[in-house]
Amino acid sequence: MNKLLAEFIGTFVLVFAGTGAVVVNDVSRGTVTHVGIALTFGLVVLAMIYTVGDISGAHLNPAVSTAFWLAGRFPGTQVLPYLSAQCLGATAASGTLRFLFPTNGSLGATLPAGTAAQSFVLELILTLILMFVILNVSTGAKEKGITAGIAVGAVIGLEAMFAGPICGASMNPARSLGPALVSGHLAQLWIYLTAPVLGASLAVFACRGCQESGCCPPPSQKQS
Repeated sequence: MNKLLAEFIGTFVLVFAGTGAVVVNDVSRGTVTHVGIALTFGLVVLAMIYTVGDISGAHLNPAVSTAFWLAGRFPGTQVLPYLSAQCLGATAASGTLRFLFPTNGSLGATLPAGTAAQSFVLELILTLILMFVILNVSTGAKEKGITAGIAVGAVIGLEAMFAGPICGASMNPARSLGPALVSGHLAQLWIYLTAPVLGASLAVFACRGCQESGCCPPPSQKQS
């Protein structure tokens, strides 16, 4: 239960700070700026890795938990509980923001600026890159250590910086699910539930191809 609580709190903080930056930027007429939003997402993930990484691994993302399982670094029996804790944490964060900013329409929901196909491909590639980095800098299913926190936080900030205006740069189904459920923006949610999971899963095969020993154990060695 301590792992699930850590995932709930960590994802709550991620969504509260990240989408909170989007909301505050809206209500303050651009004070935070797009760069500030991107930095907020990167920094809050970095902080949570150092805070709960040794407890739960600081997945904070259903796509990450799924990919760790596919890579053989995470037991399958824990995948659904982790996903539930992450989605509940994200939804609770969005509910809190709704209470604080009742007139805000989107609550930081990820919405495509262009076509659905464009955002789908962007989210897939962005998450593939993110998970490729995570798999190569993490230890087992745990994202801990100086290099892991800096590398993962930096990649998230970087990708949010250049892709955020087009697709929202979610890379995280829970981060998109919470604001969508609370704000009612559900039409394009399928993009942000499927593309990150597919991208993270493809990263497992990319990582295995680059580092067969040490990065991803072969299928026969996966944890059940």
